[in-house]
Amino acid sequence: MLKLKSRLLTAFLIITALPVILLTIVSGTIVTYQLNNIQKTYDVHSGTLQVISNPLQIFSRITRGVYNEIIITALNEPEKFSDMEYIEYLNGELKSKFSFIALRKGDEFIFTGDLNKLEAVQNLLPEFGLYNTDLEGGIYIEGSYPFLLKQQDFYFEDGTEGSIFVITDAETIVPQIKYSVILIIIAFILIIILSAAVLIIWIYRSILRPINILHIATDAMKEGNLDYSIEGDPEDEIGLLCIDFEEMRIRLKELIEVRLKYEKDTKELISNITHDLKTPLTAIKGYAEGIMDGVADTDEKRDKYLKTIYNKANDMSVLVDELSFYSKIDCNTIPYTFKVINLYDYFDDCINEIRLELEMKNIELSYTSSTENCLCVQADAEQLKRVVNNIISNAVKYIGNKKGHIQIQVSEGKEFAEIAFSDNGVGISAKDLPHIFERFYRADVSRNSKGGSGIGLAIAKKIIEDHMGNIWAESEVGKGTTIHFTLRKCREELSNE
Repeated sequence: MLKLKSRLLTAFLIITALPVILLTIVSGTIVTYQLNNIQKTYDVHSGTLQVISNPLQIFSRITRGVYNEIIITALNEPEKFSDMEYIEYLNGELKSKFSFIALRKGDEFIFTGDLNKLEAVQNLLPEFGLYNTDLEGGIYIEGSYPFLLKQQDFYFEDGTEGSIFVITDAETIVPQIKYSVILIIIAFILIIILSAAVLIIWIYRSILRPINILHIATDAMKEGNLDYSIEGDPEDEIGLLCIDFEEMRIRLKELIEVRLKYEKDTKELISNITHDLKTPLTAIKGYAEGIMDGVADTDEKRDKYLKTIYNKANDMSVLVDELSFYSKIDCNTIPYTFKVINLYDYFDDCINEIRLELEMKNIELSYTSSTENCLCVQADAEQLKRVVNNIISNAVKYIGNKKGHIQIQVSEGKEFAEIAFSDNGVGISAKDLPHIFERFYRADVSRNSKGGSGIGLAIAKKIIEDHMGNIWAESEVGKGTTIHFTLRKCREELSNE
């Protein structure tokens, strides 16, 4: 396909060169045909250029045969000029050649083939002996009635001076030439119309039609229809514009879908937050009123009420912290401080921090490692701790009232260390499992009743991916869930291997 610049150049060549070429061909054909016709009609031979540049010579030639006969007659049989039948015969031969005979005897014209024209030129005709033309010659006489003159002088039988004139109308155009001009003008008009039609059709098909399609697609998009798809030719500027428009449409559709999903998730989040904040606030308010009203009338009850208020306030603090961190995820501004971490020591410290809290909730925590004690990874210790806390908090929610058990296991591969968190909770159904790392996603109604914002695992996924790792889950309903994530080992570890 031609590019737009090439198409414009082609259009310029079509509008300039094509009419010239076609007109040249058509004109040449018409002129050649009419010249042949002139040659057959008038028995003259002449080139195209000569017909155009010297048409009088053509008039001279077409009367050459009759004038030649006049010269011979004047030399050999001048008495024939007294025979009016012979003169009329000569005049008849000249009528078809736009000429006529005028015969003068002395100072009087005794014959004329066209009295009106003779009266117009009579005073311009030369005297006897002043001028005699040869076979090819002739005199062009200007005036109100221009004409071509051939003159032959002779003597009548009685010795009177005589002159016979062949007078040709110089204003008359040979019909074939006139007809040729008309045909050339008509051909020129038709060629211009044809060239313009071809050019318009070509421009419409190659330029205007894709622009019109693009316009329709723009109108569709303006009306909110983002499913109107168009195609474009990558070899053409307008085609590239169509391709860019299509990519823009797809991108815009994706952005709108993401925006709509985001708005839906945000509404769901607000609903969840309202529910999750309302529950501890109600509890805090109730226990605070119990203290103020004297319901907690013993030190043991007051201590229990205050601990409950503290725990509920702590739950709210955790939720607010998650929401604050979620806003950083949305803005992609999570702060990281990467350091080399000994994975064995790191999890040993984590276990010690959270084991007591889990035991208070009737949950046992165990930790095993199949790696060397010197296994190191490049990670942000604070953010990695957030991942561990989010995964364990999620497990605690769904263990229920039975004796819980959470196991942390560390293993290593060639390039990555793998950490697995297994629990004996209610498990996750197969339809929900692929979505648990999505923001705001919470599984079935029974899991939703456990509370939570639905962004804990999404935060964990974001942090692990920012560590160049991967996170996934395995689960079986009624038996529990295992969440795995990987961390890239330090380069020193890789080089030692």
